[in-house]
Amino acid sequence: MPIFRPRIAIVGGGPSGLALGQLLHQNGIRATIYELRAKSTQEELAKPSGMLDLHEESGLTAMRECGLWDGFQVAVGDWSESMRVINSDGVVLHTDEGELASRPEIARKALTQLLIQKVPSDIIKGNHKITTVRSNRNASTGATEITFDLGAKGTAAYDFVVGADGAWSRIRKLLSDTQPFYSGAQYVTATVRHASTKYPHLFELSGSGTLCALGGGNAIMTQRGPQDSIRLYAAVSTPHEHWARAARLEGKTAAEVKTTLLGDEKLFCKWAPALQDLLAMACDEETKDNPGCEADIKPYYMLPVGHRWEHRTGTTLVGDAAHLMLPWAGEGVNLALWDSLDLAHVLAAVPEAADAAAWQVALEPRMREFEEIMLAKSR
Repeated sequence: MPIFRPRIAIVGGGPSGLALGQLLHQNGIRATIYELRAKSTQEELAKPSGMLDLHEESGLTAMRECGLWDGFQVAVGDWSESMRVINSDGVVLHTDEGELASRPEIARKALTQLLIQKVPSDIIKGNHKITTVRSNRNASTGATEITFDLGAKGTAAYDFVVGADGAWSRIRKLLSDTQPFYSGAQYVTATVRHASTKYPHLFELSGSGTLCALGGGNAIMTQRGPQDSIRLYAAVSTPHEHWARAARLEGKTAAEVKTTLLGDEKLFCKWAPALQDLLAMACDEETKDNPGCEADIKPYYMLPVGHRWEHRTGTTLVGDAAHLMLPWAGEGVNLALWDSLDLAHVLAAVPEAADAAAWQVALEPRMREFEEIMLAKSR
C-alpha cells in the first residue's frame, strides 16, 4: 500500500511561510506556498528595507534549523545593536551599545532573499490570489478538506492549511471573526542611501544602530541598513485612521509630505533643528530615489491582546495572522519564526497514517497543544 502523504498548503510567502516551507522540506514533507505577489527581482530584494533584530530562542534558532546560519552571518552587515533615545529637543535620555543582549539585525529583504534561495522554487506559487476559502467534510473519505478558489487559476484542495498571510489574513476568517483594529499611529517611511558620504552630520546623529526621538506623542526613529542607508520612520499619533486622506497627503511625494510634517505644531514643527533636518533630508532623498512616487504612509493595526479562536481541524495560523502586534518591541518576526519552528516540529512528529482522516485524527491533539502554547507566548 502506498504511503499517504498529506496535502499541505501555506498561505503567505513572508518569513514565517518561507521558513515553514523549508523546515517541512528538510523533514521530507511537501507543502505548497501561495503568495499573492509576483516573485521579487534581485534588484528589488537588494533595496534598503526595515531592519529586524533576531532573538536566540526564535529567529536565530530558525536560521540554524533552516540551514541558513552562514548566509545569515554574511547578511548581518556592520551595523550595530546600539540604541540612543532622545527627546524632541535633542536631549539624550538613554544610550547603550546593545551590551545587554545579542540580537543581530538583518534587513527584511535580505532575510526574505536568504529564505527564497533556500526553499525549493517549485513549491512557491507566486502571483496567486485566493479569492475564497472554505472548509468541508469530504463525504467519501471522512476527512476535512480545505478548498481554495484561485480565480482564473482554478481551485485547489488540501488536508491542512496554514495561514501565514499577515494582518488581513484570508485564512483567519475560517477560524475567527476578529479583525485588526487601528492602533492610533501612522508611520511615514523614508530612506537616505549612502548617508555617511552625503550627509555625515546626519550619519553621526543617527548613529551606528537605532535612534529614537520622542515628543508630544510622536516620534522619529532611524535604523542603519544596507547600502550605507538610514531608514527613517516618522511616527504620527492621530485618531484618524485615514490620516493621509484627512491631511490631504494622498498622492503626494515624501518631499511634499515633509511640508506638513514640519509645518504642523502638533507634529514636528517645534522639534530640534537637527531632528527636523534629519526628517527633511530623508523625505527629499526618498523622492530623489523614487521621483513621482507617493509617500509611504501607513496606518498601523493590531489584533486584540489575547486574541484566540476555537480550534478547527485542518487549519491553523502563524505570525501576524495569529497575533498581529505593533513593531516597537521587535517581537513580530521572531514570534512568527518561532511559530513556524514549533509547527514544523509538530507536523514532522505525526506518525504515518493510512489516509487523510486518520492523519488528521493523529494531528488533532498535537495541534491543540501547539495553538495553546503559541497564543500564550504571544501575550
